[in-house]
Amino acid sequence: MSEVLLSAKGLHKTYTLGQRSLEVLRGVDVELQRGEFLALRGASGAGKSTLLHLLGGLDVPNQGEILLAGRNLAKLGRGELARLRSKEVGFIFQSYYLLPELDALENVCLPARMARTPASVAEARGRELLARVGLGERLEHKPYELSGGEQQRVAIARAMINQPDLILADEPTGNLDSHTGEEIIDLLCALRDEKQTTLIMATHDARVAARAPKVIELVDGQIADRMLP
Repeated sequence: MSEVLLSAKGLHKTYTLGQRSLEVLRGVDVELQRGEFLALRGASGAGKSTLLHLLGGLDVPNQGEILLAGRNLAKLGRGELARLRSKEVGFIFQSYYLLPELDALENVCLPARMARTPASVAEARGRELLARVGLGERLEHKPYELSGGEQQRVAIARAMINQPDLILADEPTGNLDSHTGEEIIDLLCALRDEKQTTLIMATHDARVAARAPKVIELVDGQIADRMLP
C-alpha cells in the first residue's frame, strides 16, 4: 500500500490589505502519496502560489490542517519547521532566486551547508547534480553568466541537494521560451522518476499541466475540478 506523504484538509487563507480582506484560499483539500506528481492549474490570482507556500511551511493557513510525513506543521516550533523545510522540502521558483555573488556550485550547495552537511559531501553532491542537469562545465559561472534556462537548472539542482521528499515548483517555466520550458519539465520529470520524489507544480499552462498524472484546477481559491490531463 502506498504511503501518504502529504495531506491537507480545509485550507483557508485570507490576507488583510489595509481596511479590506482578500480571501485567497477557501477550503482546499490535497492528498498525495509518496512519489506522485500533481499539477496545480489556474489563472493568475487563483491561489496556486499561496497553496504551495502553505504546503511547504513558508506560510500558515487561517484554517485547516497540513500533515507532511505524518507531522502536523501547525504543531512544529520555528526551529523544527525550518529544519523540515531545509531537509524535506525543495522549492523551485519562477524567478530562480539565485544569489548573484555565488557561482553555480555555491548556489546549489547552500541549502546543504545550511543543513550542516559536511562541505566535502555537499560539494560532491552539488557537482553530481549540476552534471546531471547538464551544467557540469559551468560550475564556476555566476548567475549573470548563465541563460534563463541554465539558471533554472541550477535552481532545480539546488532544490534536490538535500534529497527532499517533496518538491514544490511554482511556474518553473514561466520565464522561459517554450522549447527551454519543455526541457526543464523533461528534466524535472526525469529527476522525480529517479528519486521517487513527490512533485507539485503550479502552472497556468495546460500543456505543462498535461505532463502530470494528476491535475487540480483552482478557481477563485477553490478546487473547481480534479482531472486526468
